[in-house]
Amino acid sequence: MKHQRLPALVVLRVLLIAALTMSFCGWTPSRAGAQEKTTVPESQKAASPQESSAESKPKEAPEAEKQAPTGFKYIELKIDEAFGEFNKAVGNVIFYRVPLNAEQVKEAIAKGQIAEGKGIPLAVLWLLIGATFFTFRMNFINIRAFKHAILLVLGKYDDPDDEGEVTHFQALTAALSATVGLGNIAGVAIAIGTGGPGAMFWMMLAGLLGMTSKFAECTLAQIYRRISPDGRVMGGPMCYLSVGLDEQYPNNSFVSGLGKILAILFAILCIGGSLAGGNSFQVKQSLDAVAETIPLLKSYSWVYGVVMAFFVGIVIIGGIRSIARTTEKIVPFMCGIYILACLAIIVLKLDKIPDCFMAIIDGAFQPKAAYGGFLGVLVIGFKRAAFSNEAGVGSAAIAHSAAKTQFPTREGIVASLGPFIDTIMICTMTALVMIITEAYKDPQYANLIAKNKGAALTSEAMASQIPYFNYVLSVAVILFAYSTMISWSYYGERCWAFLFGDSQKVSMAYRILFLVFVVLGSIVSATNVLDFGDLMILGMAFPNILGVLLLSNRVKKELDSYWTRYKSGEFDQQAN
Repeated sequence: MKHQRLPALVVLRVLLIAALTMSFCGWTPSRAGAQEKTTVPESQKAASPQESSAESKPKEAPEAEKQAPTGFKYIELKIDEAFGEFNKAVGNVIFYRVPLNAEQVKEAIAKGQIAEGKGIPLAVLWLLIGATFFTFRMNFINIRAFKHAILLVLGKYDDPDDEGEVTHFQALTAALSATVGLGNIAGVAIAIGTGGPGAMFWMMLAGLLGMTSKFAECTLAQIYRRISPDGRVMGGPMCYLSVGLDEQYPNNSFVSGLGKILAILFAILCIGGSLAGGNSFQVKQSLDAVAETIPLLKSYSWVYGVVMAFFVGIVIIGGIRSIARTTEKIVPFMCGIYILACLAIIVLKLDKIPDCFMAIIDGAFQPKAAYGGFLGVLVIGFKRAAFSNEAGVGSAAIAHSAAKTQFPTREGIVASLGPFIDTIMICTMTALVMIITEAYKDPQYANLIAKNKGAALTSEAMASQIPYFNYVLSVAVILFAYSTMISWSYYGERCWAFLFGDSQKVSMAYRILFLVFVVLGSIVSATNVLDFGDLMILGMAFPNILGVLLLSNRVKKELDSYWTRYKSGEFDQQAN
């Protein structure tokens, strides 16, 4: 079945409904004066990408010296104010805190270990519910198929004649390039600083559960993908939401209609997330890091934006095949740099390893660790899912849908390695460095923890052991940002094509728009515009998880059929 373009009228209706909903929620452009400072809720500040960037803000001038901005700065401020109002309205839903009433939490509150009024944000709870359900529903396929996943990535079962655009390894690196970033550096540091060493235990648990979420969504992406005559693949949540729910519930017009609405909603959110969180934020984040080494860029930031746009453009112009060829080289290199730096510190402190693991086990089930773990890792980790492992968000399913395979389950198993590499390997490296160096409890770094400056905390911890580590971190930040942008460009482009038609002209129009946002990201410092990306990406989890839950029986059926054939040795005979 060839993918059909959604009628423009349907798209316009959904946009109109969204606009009316935002209006009902109180979203209107701010009428405040140009000097008014936009206030961002604390819940959004904690999720803001800026907390994991260079994290240094210029000091404000005295009130008497402030002047009303004019020209470009005035336009930037007004846009920022409008996005701020939107962020408040939508953030109140996505970051609504579900109260905690567990006895150990109440006891911790009474002892002053936990601030009263805290809870789990709705988006985090939704991701956690989905990940837990999928893990049990698929009988812990994340553990059962781990060895098989490695063999698949190594190419043992590859068939170059299978339909698709990229290999298993290329699909995995393309997805990883969008997930491995400063969330691995900053988010983990804050989790350890908030909950102590025990938070690492909960971080690893979150990664294990996320493996099954990734398996389920990427299996569905393969089942319901569409391949055009020229070989281009259209796949991801927007396809299994619109087509899958219709096929699985043929006699239920409500579910069928809901699927189409969810697909359009997901596509709109993904486009917004790709242009903000997957683009402008990445440029600003890497620019801040490079400007510390090359101060001249602070005055000519647009030069950095143009250069970055050029290098992004020469890759994304070729689509997923060009992106995959790039990520299969960059991802192993950038992960290797960071892991080696962490291992160097661990080797220097090898005698502290036993005490380190004892601290993790002892602290894992203490009230503060449970709170800091779940609300430090599952809030700072799951809440920042787009910048961590993206399990449940659905974006990685777009990349994995392009893999060459005739077995959807096979690609789902490959995809499950993503959260393992991102969270259990790379994030654990950061956690071990934080614990071994004891930076998380050093009084001189308390202010960094209090202000959620995780990147700075990690940098200080490593610099205390390895001189000039800030240069290594700068290189890592540039690579992380660059690889994230090229992968998110593909996510946004596929969703754009889903809404407006899958043609070369439509795809090219989006790529040009994406490159414009690369340059804008280097000159626009609007905080709320960048926070908007967080909301869009986290918002993707709501339609995606709901759809995967409704289609979980289809995933289970596909898994059981494949696993029976695998255990019988059929695939090994074919491989030999």
